[in-house]
Amino acid sequence: MENNAPGALLDSLTAYDPDLHENQYLVYFIIEREIANTSMSMLFSISPENGKLYALKTFDHEIEKEFLFHIEARDSGVPPLSSNVTVHIIIVDQNDNTPVIVSPWRAHGSVVEEKIPRSTDKGSLVSKVIAIDGDSVLNSRITYQFLQVTDATLFSLDQYNGEIRTMRMFSYRDPRLQRLVVVAKDNGEPALSATVTIKLSTVETAVKAYSDMTEVPLEYDIFSDLNLYLVIGLGSVSFLLLITILVTIVLKCQKPKSSKAAPPCRNSVVSERNSFADSTLVSNDAYWYSMFLAETRKGKLVVRQPAPKGSRYIVSSLPRSTGLTETSGSAPSTLQVRTACNDLCVDLGNCNIF
Repeated sequence: MENNAPGALLDSLTAYDPDLHENQYLVYFIIEREIANTSMSMLFSISPENGKLYALKTFDHEIEKEFLFHIEARDSGVPPLSSNVTVHIIIVDQNDNTPVIVSPWRAHGSVVEEKIPRSTDKGSLVSKVIAIDGDSVLNSRITYQFLQVTDATLFSLDQYNGEIRTMRMFSYRDPRLQRLVVVAKDNGEPALSATVTIKLSTVETAVKAYSDMTEVPLEYDIFSDLNLYLVIGLGSVSFLLLITILVTIVLKCQKPKSSKAAPPCRNSVVSERNSFADSTLVSNDAYWYSMFLAETRKGKLVVRQPAPKGSRYIVSSLPRSTGLTETSGSAPSTLQVRTACNDLCVDLGNCNIF
């Protein structure tokens, strides 16, 4: 067992020699061997006369777990005869280390204070207790349990991982301060334990503590202003582009103003004219002659007048019935036609009658 007292008896070795007298007198000793620059004779001792093996120091299982060496028994004959045996010393662990709570951290003997929102949901993690034990595997197994709790229906504790969770939501009847005492116990015999006290205070909203000396870095402000400038510039360019597109669409859709006098198409068909005001501007003699023939076949009179300040003509057609009577083949008919045409020429100025 570890933590032994220096000089404690470990075991006793016995050898037998069937010789007589001096030849059966036996001597025991440890065959020298070094382990980690330490001689076996500094750790163990054996009585030469009776073979009792003693420990010269206190052993710790967490540092030294086992030793392996040889012990020889030699008679006093000439020549001496001997025999040896292998000794295997195993240091057994003792539950000598108390569990140490490392989370939540607190100074020795102090109380841990934590804040949680009052609107915490059911099953939320409130805190976690972590303890370690320096003993071996069996003795270092830690289990957790509540030693004291304000409301046993409000919190649950996992006995293996130390997680504290809410079993239900907080109500207005629950006190604002909750006191939890958790004990961490190892698996040794006798069991050793450590406790931690947690004071939980519920708040209406999650509280985040910030230092008053904390300032926003200057680079953060510059970066924000730059983003603002970029957004404003992009918005302005987009607005101008939209206005330009709208103006272009309006100009495209606007109908052009109709001209007062559109030149006639030479290939167009001469429509039927019902009065002297219905006139056509002609600049080509061939086109004038074709119009004259077309109107004459319709039984109409054609009047041509030179246009002012130009080489073109204004051509008008006149129904033969204007100012006439149906007296075909008589002289008064010709006179009445010419009278009507003369009246037309007076209105138009210089003109030719055909």
